Amino acid sequence: MKCPFCGHLEDRVIESRQSQSGTAIRRRRECLKCGYRFTSYERIEEIPLMVVKNDGRREPFDIKKVERGLTRALEKRPVSQVQIEEILNQIEDEANLAGKGSHEIPSRLIGEMVLNQLERLDMVAYIRFASVYKRFETADQFISEISQLKRGGEHATTAVG
Repeated sequence: MKCPFCGHLEDRVIESRQSQSGTAIRRRRECLKCGYRFTSYERIEEIPLMVVKNDGRREPFDIKKVERGLTRALEKRPVSQVQIEEILNQIEDEANLAGKGSHEIPSRLIGEMVLNQLERLDMVAYIRFASVYKRFETADQFISEISQLKRGGEHATTAVG
Protein backbone atom coordinates (compact mmCIF):
# COMPACT_ATOMS: atom_id res chain seq x y z
CA MET A 1 0.00 0.00 0.00
CA LYS A 2 1.29 3.45 -0.91
CA CYS A 3 2.32 5.60 2.07
CA PRO A 4 0.19 8.78 2.10
CA PHE A 5 3.16 10.71 3.54
CA CYS A 6 6.18 9.71 1.40
CA GLY A 7 4.66 7.54 -1.36
CA HIS A 8 6.78 4.46 -0.57
CA LEU A 9 5.06 1.20 -1.57
CA GLU A 10 6.17 -1.05 1.28
CA ASP A 11 4.62 -1.14 4.73
CA ARG A 12 3.86 -3.53 7.53
CA VAL A 13 0.54 -4.21 9.19
CA ILE A 14 0.66 -3.36 12.89
CA GLU A 15 -2.89 -4.26 13.82
CA SER A 16 -6.02 -5.64 12.09
CA ARG A 17 -9.54 -5.65 13.42
CA GLN A 18 -13.05 -5.99 12.12
CA SER A 19 -15.21 -2.85 12.04
CA GLN A 20 -18.14 -2.61 14.44
CA SER A 21 -20.63 -3.28 11.62
CA GLY A 22 -18.67 -6.33 10.47
CA THR A 23 -18.56 -5.04 6.90
CA ALA A 24 -14.92 -3.94 6.80
CA ILE A 25 -11.48 -4.75 8.15
CA ARG A 26 -9.49 -1.87 9.63
CA ARG A 27 -5.72 -2.15 9.37
CA ARG A 28 -3.14 0.05 11.06
CA ARG A 29 -0.03 0.22 8.90
CA GLU A 30 3.47 1.59 9.21
CA CYS A 31 5.58 2.72 6.26
CA LEU A 32 8.89 0.83 6.15
CA LYS A 33 10.72 3.88 4.75
CA CYS A 34 9.57 6.85 6.86
CA GLY A 35 7.77 5.17 9.75
CA TYR A 36 4.50 7.08 9.13
CA ARG A 37 1.47 5.25 10.54
CA PHE A 38 -1.84 5.24 8.72
CA THR A 39 -5.12 3.32 8.58
CA SER A 40 -6.58 1.42 5.66
CA TYR A 41 -9.94 -0.29 5.29
CA GLU A 42 -10.90 -3.37 3.28
CA ARG A 43 -14.49 -3.71 2.15
CA ILE A 44 -16.30 -6.15 -0.08
CA GLU A 45 -17.02 -4.51 -3.40
CA GLU A 46 -20.61 -5.24 -4.22
CA ILE A 47 -22.48 -4.90 -7.47
CA PRO A 48 -25.02 -2.10 -6.96
CA LEU A 49 -28.72 -2.91 -6.95
CA MET A 50 -30.36 -1.60 -10.12
CA VAL A 51 -33.99 -0.52 -10.42
CA VAL A 52 -35.69 -1.61 -13.64
CA LYS A 53 -38.23 1.02 -14.68
CA ASN A 54 -41.40 0.11 -16.57
CA ASP A 55 -39.93 1.43 -19.82
CA GLY A 56 -36.90 -0.85 -19.40
CA ARG A 57 -34.44 1.82 -18.25
CA ARG A 58 -32.18 0.92 -15.37
CA GLU A 59 -30.89 3.20 -12.64
CA PRO A 60 -29.08 2.57 -9.35
CA PHE A 61 -31.31 1.96 -6.33
CA ASP A 62 -31.45 5.16 -4.29
CA ILE A 63 -33.07 4.96 -0.85
CA LYS A 64 -33.12 8.78 -0.76
CA LYS A 65 -35.59 8.74 -3.66
CA VAL A 66 -37.83 6.38 -1.69
CA GLU A 67 -37.43 8.63 1.36
CA ARG A 68 -38.60 11.70 -0.59
CA GLY A 69 -41.80 9.94 -1.72
CA LEU A 70 -42.43 8.53 1.74
CA THR A 71 -41.83 11.89 3.43
CA ARG A 72 -44.16 13.63 1.00
CA ALA A 73 -46.92 11.10 1.71
CA LEU A 74 -46.41 11.41 5.47
CA GLU A 75 -46.29 15.20 5.51
CA LYS A 76 -48.25 16.60 8.48
CA ARG A 77 -49.14 13.09 9.66
CA PRO A 78 -48.48 11.90 13.24
CA VAL A 79 -45.49 9.74 12.30
CA SER A 80 -42.08 10.14 13.92
CA GLN A 81 -38.76 10.36 12.11
CA VAL A 82 -37.77 7.13 13.90
CA GLN A 83 -40.75 5.34 12.32
CA ILE A 84 -39.80 6.70 8.88
CA GLU A 85 -36.20 5.50 9.34
CA GLU A 86 -37.45 2.04 10.36
CA ILE A 87 -39.63 1.83 7.25
CA LEU A 88 -36.74 2.93 5.03
CA ASN A 89 -34.46 0.31 6.59
CA GLN A 90 -37.09 -2.40 6.06
CA ILE A 91 -37.64 -1.36 2.43
CA GLU A 92 -33.90 -1.22 1.75
CA ASP A 93 -33.38 -4.68 3.29
CA GLU A 94 -36.37 -6.12 1.44
CA ALA A 95 -35.21 -4.60 -1.87
CA ASN A 96 -31.70 -6.00 -1.44
CA LEU A 97 -33.11 -9.45 -0.70
CA ALA A 98 -35.49 -9.29 -3.67
CA GLY A 99 -32.66 -8.31 -6.02
CA LYS A 100 -30.02 -10.57 -4.51
CA GLY A 101 -29.61 -13.00 -7.41
CA SER A 102 -29.83 -10.64 -10.37
CA HIS A 103 -28.89 -7.35 -8.67
CA GLU A 104 -32.04 -5.91 -10.24
CA ILE A 105 -35.48 -5.08 -8.87
CA PRO A 106 -38.54 -3.78 -10.74
CA SER A 107 -39.61 -0.27 -9.70
CA ARG A 108 -43.15 -1.65 -9.35
CA LEU A 109 -41.97 -3.92 -6.52
CA ILE A 110 -40.41 -1.01 -4.63
CA GLY A 111 -43.66 0.93 -4.90
CA GLU A 112 -45.55 -2.08 -3.55
CA MET A 113 -43.13 -2.30 -0.62
CA VAL A 114 -43.82 1.35 0.24
CA LEU A 115 -47.58 0.82 -0.07
CA ASN A 116 -47.45 -2.23 2.20
CA GLN A 117 -45.58 -0.27 4.87
CA LEU A 118 -47.93 2.72 4.62
CA GLU A 119 -51.03 0.54 4.72
CA ARG A 120 -49.96 -0.69 8.17
CA LEU A 121 -48.84 2.73 9.38
CA ASP A 122 -51.17 5.45 8.13
CA MET A 123 -54.15 5.17 5.75
CA VAL A 124 -54.08 8.84 4.74
CA ALA A 125 -50.41 8.58 3.76
CA TYR A 126 -51.23 5.32 1.95
CA ILE A 127 -53.89 7.05 -0.17
CA ARG A 128 -51.57 10.01 -0.85
CA PHE A 129 -48.77 7.73 -2.02
CA ALA A 130 -51.13 5.47 -3.99
CA SER A 131 -52.65 8.46 -5.79
CA VAL A 132 -49.26 9.43 -7.18
CA TYR A 133 -47.85 5.93 -7.60
CA LYS A 134 -50.94 4.61 -9.39
CA ARG A 135 -51.54 7.90 -11.18
CA PHE A 136 -55.10 8.50 -10.07
CA GLU A 137 -56.89 10.83 -12.47
CA THR A 138 -60.48 10.72 -11.16
CA ALA A 139 -62.25 10.85 -7.84
CA ASP A 140 -63.65 7.39 -8.60
CA GLN A 141 -60.12 5.95 -8.43
CA PHE A 142 -59.72 7.41 -4.92
CA ILE A 143 -63.11 6.04 -3.89
CA SER A 144 -62.30 2.61 -5.29
CA GLU A 145 -58.97 2.45 -3.45
CA ILE A 146 -60.55 3.58 -0.18
CA SER A 147 -63.35 1.02 -0.60
CA GLN A 148 -60.79 -1.76 -1.06
CA LEU A 149 -58.96 -0.61 2.09
CA LYS A 150 -62.21 -0.56 4.08
CA ARG A 151 -63.03 -4.10 2.94
CA GLY A 152 -59.56 -5.13 4.07
CA GLY A 153 -58.85 -6.48 0.60
CA GLU A 154 -55.63 -6.29 -1.24
CA HIS A 155 -55.01 -2.99 -2.95
CA ALA A 156 -54.87 -2.97 -6.71
CA THR A 157 -51.40 -3.51 -8.12
CA THR A 158 -51.84 -1.78 -11.46
CA ALA A 159 -49.25 0.90 -11.14
CA VAL A 160 -46.87 2.83 -13.28
CA GLY A 161 -43.37 3.30 -11.83
